[in-house]
Amino acid sequence: MATVTLGGNAIHTSGELPKVGTKSPDFKLVKTDLSTTSLADFAGSNLVLNIFPSVDTGTCAASVRAFNQKASALNNTKVLCISRDLPFAQKRFCGAEGLENVINLSDFSTGSFGKDFGLEIVDGPLAGLHSRVVIVLDENGTVKYTEQVAEIADEPNYESALASL
Repeated sequence: MATVTLGGNAIHTSGELPKVGTKSPDFKLVKTDLSTTSLADFAGSNLVLNIFPSVDTGTCAASVRAFNQKASALNNTKVLCISRDLPFAQKRFCGAEGLENVINLSDFSTGSFGKDFGLEIVDGPLAGLHSRVVIVLDENGTVKYTEQVAEIADEPNYESALASL
């Protein structure tokens, strides 16, 4: 269990992030067209997993915009923006913002991604949502970098995450 803060108040997650150097847990997430995708669908590409509570908050929206801008310059890398938002909300947000360099994926159905990756918030006002995390995977699905953002209202360290590629 990790401790992060929301407005300076301690809240907890369901576990610990995968360790650098280990294989990523598999996942099944829902795309904006309501089809399902898994880790195997991205084999051969580096992945930046931008994970957050909801695209309808300022910091989460800012992280999607920032990674969208930075993703356009990355070779053999896909940015997956993952939350418990409904796929409809993710599609609406990216369409309204003109964001085309990220892939939005939803864990709304089962929440298993948040549990399997140890980042589900288990108490406080955001219980059941994902904490703000960035995980970078290489083309073989090996964890290269993790960041559990200490204060949920803060943005992740984009430069450190991308430097791990």
